[in-house]
Amino acid sequence: MIYQESIDFLKDLAENNNREWFAVNKERYDKARENVIDFTAKVLEGVRKIEAGMDENLDAKKCVMRIYRDIRFSKNKAPYKNNFGVSLPTSGLKGGGVEYYLHIQPGNSFIGGGYWMPEAPHLKAIRQEIDYNAADLKKIIDDKEFVKLFGDFRKQEQLKSLPKGYEPDNENLDLIKLKSFVGWHKLTDKELTQPGSEKTVIDMCSRIHPLNVFLKNALA
Repeated sequence: MIYQESIDFLKDLAENNNREWFAVNKERYDKARENVIDFTAKVLEGVRKIEAGMDENLDAKKCVMRIYRDIRFSKNKAPYKNNFGVSLPTSGLKGGGVEYYLHIQPGNSFIGGGYWMPEAPHLKAIRQEIDYNAADLKKIIDDKEFVKLFGDFRKQEQLKSLPKGYEPDNENLDLIKLKSFVGWHKLTDKELTQPGSEKTVIDMCSRIHPLNVFLKNALA
């Protein structure tokens, strides 16, 4: 489980996002990060049973993202993120493709999956897969349990214009115009800090697994 001390550290960091405070509280950060790594290792073990094709060299420590922000081109000069992000790629060792993603932030944690903002070649392939096999995707995202857990898949950000190569009367245009293909489920602090919370996260990953399968098939 995620310790309450880890949640409290993130709360305090959000209120004291500066290098001086972080230096004084570095030991708290190290303990919180180690807690997240241990939690990730347990989740990863469970997800491997769902995603048989995951890279065997995928390491929990490398799945936990850096807490340091790149502020070079940002108006927000806060040096640290106020969350722990965990990327579990379904193939390879790097995130950013079809993956599961765990976001740990006081009052704003969630577990999600799918493909966020695919690069152009992947976006084209996914759109083509939807055009050819929309019924398969609809069976997944319109399932009552999926909608209950992850909401309306179609309400993600869409293109305002018509994607090149598609006609305005395409019956699946609401899916083809999507910029991302993800589902996410909010997790409360209480859910994360209770014993066995890794099982809750693993269960959510199993529920979103069919979506990831569809997306991976599109890119195969």
